[in-house]
Amino acid sequence: MAYTTINKSTDYFNTLIYTGNGSSPRNITGVGFQPDWLWIKNRDAAQSNFLFDAVRGVSKAIFSDSSAAESTQSQTQTAFLSDGFTVGNDVASNGNGNGIVSWNWKANGQGSSNTDGSINTTYTSVNTTAGFSISSYTGNGSAGATVGHGLGAVPKMMIIKQTSSNGGSENWAVYHHKIGNTDALYLSTTNSVVGSNYFWNNTTPSSTLFTLGSGDHVNNNTVSYIAYCFAEKTGYSKFGSYTGNGNADGAFIYLGFKPAFVMIKRTDGADTWTMYDNKRTGFNVDNNPLFANAVTTESTDDDLDILSNGFKIRRNSGRINTSGGNFIYMAFAAAPLVGTNNIPATAR
Repeated sequence: MAYTTINKSTDYFNTLIYTGNGSSPRNITGVGFQPDWLWIKNRDAAQSNFLFDAVRGVSKAIFSDSSAAESTQSQTQTAFLSDGFTVGNDVASNGNGNGIVSWNWKANGQGSSNTDGSINTTYTSVNTTAGFSISSYTGNGSAGATVGHGLGAVPKMMIIKQTSSNGGSENWAVYHHKIGNTDALYLSTTNSVVGSNYFWNNTTPSSTLFTLGSGDHVNNNTVSYIAYCFAEKTGYSKFGSYTGNGNADGAFIYLGFKPAFVMIKRTDGADTWTMYDNKRTGFNVDNNPLFANAVTTESTDDDLDILSNGFKIRRNSGRINTSGGNFIYMAFAAAPLVGTNNIPATAR
């Protein structure tokens, strides 16, 4: 039997939940590694989704629910730790009595410049084992420009955000291999797919490069960007699609692992980016959603089951199960279905 190369998924992705206490500074530990990409959401208060990474540096936030450029949030996150991160007294990350969730990915610290493309990255932090890289670059405005991602494998999904304010305010651009190289989605809105060579120059990423159009979302001249790139790894990550059927006995999506994190987006209609994980309150079917494109608090909707080998849709909902609707997802493992891992892959 061929075993997966990642036997302990929590070495590369982990969800951590905690209760805010309003004190500053406060170390949040138990992640298991330095979170080179850190996504924080207050579950109980209407606060933005705060995203930080080790490439851009401490306290530099971008917001998945906003087109705003990067801003310094010195009371939201103040340090990356070897086993977590430090927060201040901001309600978003440490509101007194509030439930907080952090989703954490491991890359390779700040990284170094990648010179494979026509645009050199300022830094590329890459974890080839987990199929994840973070790259910062400055656009040149030229259609067909290329950027090295360092994965050594073809990215199945890419999430790009303008970070500097000199280009105005632009939505997040998302590439997903199931919608192809002529379309994009906006992480910060409910929009359906947008078709244009403006984003990827109608070019599929390679094992070394991704290609940009001349659009302001990804390649405005002299404007800075951050790119999160993901290659699929058997037993650890999957980036796929499914078709909704509009009833409570919805689609079963086979992943080959028990998911720790799932994000779903309808592509042929306007609806939210819906996120689930295996750590927040609830058991099947009570897996509470949060929303990447919204500041809203955690919902109590019963949307899906987390199973030992995938997830099962359990609700007629436009955001995850419109009849005949097309949906894409990204998923990361809690435990692989096969391998030498010692964590049982059981349903939730």
